[in-house]
Amino acid sequence: MNCRLLLAYAIAQLTKRHWLLTLLLWLALVTPAQAAVKLRVAIEKGASQLKVGSSTTAVVQDISGRKLGQIAAMNAFYAVPSEGGVVLETMRSGAVRILPSGNGYVYIGDRWYRGSTLVVPTDKGLTAINNVDLEQYLYSVIGSEMSSRWHIEALKAQAVAARTYAIYKRENERNALYDVSNTQASQVYKGLVSESNSTQAAVKATNGQVLTYNNRLILSVFHACSGGHTENVEDVWSETLPYLRGVQDYDADVSQCQWAKSFTGEELSQKISGVGNVVSITPTLSAYGSIKSMKFVGDRGTRELKGQAVRNALGLRSTRFTITAEPTGLRFDGRGWGHGLGMSQWGAYKLAGRGINYKQILGHYYRGTKLTTIKTK
Repeated sequence: MNCRLLLAYAIAQLTKRHWLLTLLLWLALVTPAQAAVKLRVAIEKGASQLKVGSSTTAVVQDISGRKLGQIAAMNAFYAVPSEGGVVLETMRSGAVRILPSGNGYVYIGDRWYRGSTLVVPTDKGLTAINNVDLEQYLYSVIGSEMSSRWHIEALKAQAVAARTYAIYKRENERNALYDVSNTQASQVYKGLVSESNSTQAAVKATNGQVLTYNNRLILSVFHACSGGHTENVEDVWSETLPYLRGVQDYDADVSQCQWAKSFTGEELSQKISGVGNVVSITPTLSAYGSIKSMKFVGDRGTRELKGQAVRNALGLRSTRFTITAEPTGLRFDGRGWGHGLGMSQWGAYKLAGRGINYKQILGHYYRGTKLTTIKTK
């Protein structure tokens, strides 16, 4: 008699007063082991056609799980929209899912990814979503966001920050189709091409570790470099978060974080709409020297923009800059790259080089947080 039958026999012998134990044992029999945490990553959005394929023989299903056909190993086809649905070779459905066999990979656009692919139609075209195990997703994110040759403690800090961010977005994202995108709008994810032994090691060494504040996941944003000091979140965005506070940084001497950009008067006026020809600029600085807001006065009006809006309008790397008049216009000399909130990746690199471990790095950039381990399997 096997173990399952023995357990079932034991349950049958229990008296009625042990009904609760009977129920619990029965649930242990029929309840599957906890599944891996899955993430839905938007790889392509609004495409007129999408090249999709598989490294192994793959089953193609509709959204209900009904088999439509299959794709042979190392083959790819173009999915195209058709009357509110998707056509893939001779297969047609409202949406199609591609499930590779064995340990196969899926091909989306021009890259290989782990997991499976879902192609759905939207009013702007086709969207391809990669459904992937969270920890395996991180193998790629670490190498997409940092150099895989960096110190392992910096890579581990990135692994925890990226894992926390992904789960936070998974729990709070209002988009019905996906949890995160594959760009800097979320965090960069390039698939297999950015994986390496070191990125996998960093993920495995921190398996399931996330950052919490008052027992809640944090919004663990990060950026390339701050230029010497990170910012308080309310000086960049509208919401105040107690763990995103400005702290001293260690990336001020990083050459990749120094930048300069010049504009003629005409170029500047074209980029700041609604004021005509810009005649004066008045900045308001944060406590740490970044542009909190900036008032543009023109010959046709006045407009005040927040720092991030200025950065976006002018295509600048950061909001930490000075302005110098030039014969033909203005020169912006800056430091930093990104919004300046949370962990500086170059700062983490510098700290790891000084012998600071990943837990200390995370504690420095995310104030008052705790490292918590959750089950990802």
